[in-house]
Amino acid sequence: MIHLPFLLTEDGVCRLQEECLFILDRRRYPFERVEVPCRSAEEVATAFKEMVTQGGGPLEAALKTMIMEARNHERLSLFEQIQHLRRVARLLSDARPTNTTMARALDEVIAEVEKRNDESPSKVVEETVRMILDRFAGIYHQIGKLGSTLINDGDRILTTCFAEHTFLLSLLYAKQAGKHVRVLVSETRPYLQGSRLAAPSLEEAGIPLKIITDGMGPTMIAAGEVQVYMTAADLVCRDGTVVNKIGTLANALACSRYGIPYYALAISPDPNKKTRADVTIEMRDPKEVTQCMGMRTTFDTIEGVYPAFDIVDPELVTRIITQKGILKPSEVEEHGR
Repeated sequence: MIHLPFLLTEDGVCRLQEECLFILDRRRYPFERVEVPCRSAEEVATAFKEMVTQGGGPLEAALKTMIMEARNHERLSLFEQIQHLRRVARLLSDARPTNTTMARALDEVIAEVEKRNDESPSKVVEETVRMILDRFAGIYHQIGKLGSTLINDGDRILTTCFAEHTFLLSLLYAKQAGKHVRVLVSETRPYLQGSRLAAPSLEEAGIPLKIITDGMGPTMIAAGEVQVYMTAADLVCRDGTVVNKIGTLANALACSRYGIPYYALAISPDPNKKTRADVTIEMRDPKEVTQCMGMRTTFDTIEGVYPAFDIVDPELVTRIITQKGILKPSEVEEHGR
């Protein structure tokens, strides 16, 4: 029986209680389990921008925000309710523009509300959100099982950031099959999602791991200490371009140089993004790289720059693991949708 670590359970992301959405504050995990209460879509959008939750977290939080907003605006006319939900979906999508999986899930909710316009919007939203969350849960396990087949007994796997369900499930299904695996986790500056989120989740799952700084990946690859590089993908274009947390590109280049496979786990390649030219990379506050965990790392007079994501060209990616199968980047256009 596969058991997910706490951070990957629904309550480990967020929980909806009456008229408030409580989002687990990943900035303070694992040292504290603190929730940020959000009573409006505006507060949820702010939480997204401030990195209260990240990675796959905004998907679930955004969907549950739609339920909260639908419930809280039932007194409006039907037309006004639908208009309000459209505004909410756009607000949440704009808060994390690179997370197109979240945006498309929200579009699906809106489309269902518009289609079933003879029913209560709150009822339609709740049913649609539950359907989407259940579908994603199934996809996570499906991709995890596929990912596990690319892992050999004894492999040491390098990862970047917190690759969440699909990565952890790949390892857990490999472990269930009797394979012994170890993981190197890049700490992932400036929020340290590798150290604070991925590492505790791996330890909770019983997977041996060590943490390295972000710049060590290529050295470990060159030294033969890595057999597989495996990450999530925040976005995959139709041509097989992979977008993932900053730091991914350097490791992918090193993998290409030293003959190590790079596997990207992708929930849903974006049919609206053909190439890297269609990708909007989120540029975050430069001050975020001149401090760490609330402490300044240099003088206030010194500026930083922070593109939050890397764009990895298709030729640097060995395979993309999707719900449609294990694909070459060149196969995404035809089979990945």
